[in-house]
Amino acid sequence: MISRREFLQASAAATAILGSGAVGNWSALAAKQAITQDQLLDFDDYGNVTLVHITDIHAQVKPIYFREPSINLGVGGVVGKPPHVTGADMLKMFDLKPGTPEAYALTYEDFIGLSSAYGRMGGLDRVGTVLNSIRSTREDRMILLDGGDTWQGSYVANHTNGQDMVDIMNALRPDAMTSHWEFTLGEDRVQEIVDSLDFPFLGSNIFDKEWDEPAFEHTKMYERGGVKIAVVGQAFPYLPIANPGWMFPTYSFGIREDVLQDNVNAARADGADLVVVLSHNGFDVDRKLASRVTGIDVILTGHTHDALPEPVMVGKTMLIASGSNGKFVSRLDLNVQSGEVKGFKYRLIPIFSDVITPDKDVAAIIDGTRAPHEAELGRVLGRTESLLYRRGNFNGTFDDLICNALLEQREADIALSPGFRWGPTLVPGQDITVEDLFNSTAMSYPAAYRSEMDGKLIKDILEDVADNLFNPDPYYQQGGDMVRVGGMGYTIDISKQIGSRISNMTLLKDGSSIDPSKNYVVSGWASVNEETEGPAIWDVVEDHLAHHKTVSIEENKSVVVHGV
Repeated sequence: MISRREFLQASAAATAILGSGAVGNWSALAAKQAITQDQLLDFDDYGNVTLVHITDIHAQVKPIYFREPSINLGVGGVVGKPPHVTGADMLKMFDLKPGTPEAYALTYEDFIGLSSAYGRMGGLDRVGTVLNSIRSTREDRMILLDGGDTWQGSYVANHTNGQDMVDIMNALRPDAMTSHWEFTLGEDRVQEIVDSLDFPFLGSNIFDKEWDEPAFEHTKMYERGGVKIAVVGQAFPYLPIANPGWMFPTYSFGIREDVLQDNVNAARADGADLVVVLSHNGFDVDRKLASRVTGIDVILTGHTHDALPEPVMVGKTMLIASGSNGKFVSRLDLNVQSGEVKGFKYRLIPIFSDVITPDKDVAAIIDGTRAPHEAELGRVLGRTESLLYRRGNFNGTFDDLICNALLEQREADIALSPGFRWGPTLVPGQDITVEDLFNSTAMSYPAAYRSEMDGKLIKDILEDVADNLFNPDPYYQQGGDMVRVGGMGYTIDISKQIGSRISNMTLLKDGSSIDPSKNYVVSGWASVNEETEGPAIWDVVEDHLAHHKTVSIEENKSVVVHGV
């Protein structure tokens, strides 16, 4: 793992060009062990452009707990580089002290203990307060950009086809957005919403299949602070693979690097002084893209839910990672002169819910969208004695709960739960409500299937998902985490090639090795196949909780990792 010093040295040439004031400063908060709204919002205005970025909200409108991952492995040339550092290593890299607000916000270290001290984070009414504060001094210089994964991920979003999020985001007034999970509402619903938006829905890489031409606006030009700014949208490239392509059959996606280069060139030719890519590619894809597409000043990256307190430089291109679930807002002030970035100041603003006063207008809209559903949202299904979280490359205790439910309620030998990165955290002693369950399961294809698969097919599935994660070429990575497995253990060597990463597959109930030619009963959910049948996953988990009432998830040691 590289040190923070080595990390900073690696971008020294770019930093020299950009000038001083390049990183956020939380040192005052760390020293005092206390935070106030004024401290969180304190920022000395700089330059003539302010970019504000939020991404991967996943319909989380209320304050939540959200534990950052304990494992986020990089492969190839990004081993040990941000964002592939976690816990104590991350604190060391960025000179952050354990036990401080930033340690709680950015890592999993002592999460349970610090959660009682610092409380929940997020809440879009608190985000509204932060945006109002920035606008109060930078209205004519500010652009607010939404990186997508906005309309999906909660009970209310599921039951309103995303309309609650559309109403709330309209109140926050973004200048543009891009997309990913939005398309799982179906292309007709997406088009209906897009037609109603007051801001552009950008996708340089979304094409109409029949006409082989852009299906949505790809670039939007703005003028702020006397600077002409081009924002180019980049939607999630692998939508028809990672999500059900039958829900949006007339569109094709892909990275489309050449198309992006053409759009950047066109923006420069049209007089753009600053080119910003609003991306949902995922961090490592954007890192490679930044090394190959010229003329981009800033990439506001999304999809992989990474939160970094400093920009990452790739040549002259700056990558900004703003976390997920409404937990952070990024503010980037730029000094742009004669078509070049001469300097910048950046801060990843943590949204500590107990500290920031909610914006009354946004809070009223949130309460209004939730009012018809409040009784069901608060219905208690059970209680957890364990920390229930999702993030981590191989295991998450909330997914262990889901797998346990699939094994028991669907009478399966093996359970599979997709490695989604969305879904908040529950702390020990917390009730599990309908809202909590939907926060980790809400989607438009929730059927919990039950079928027979032979051992070879099960291994092939694991190998395929592992290659999506650990292929050394970022352009073959789809983000997310490894499929969660219940009822079975295995060994994975991330340094090997596809077909050779998975071994020692073992059925946990009797310790027998998985036989490639033998059939096993497998239950899972979120299949991309159109004809999938079965009860909704939230019903399966609710039935499980009705039988158990209180859950305690033991540490999952069924996956052995090599090649790190």
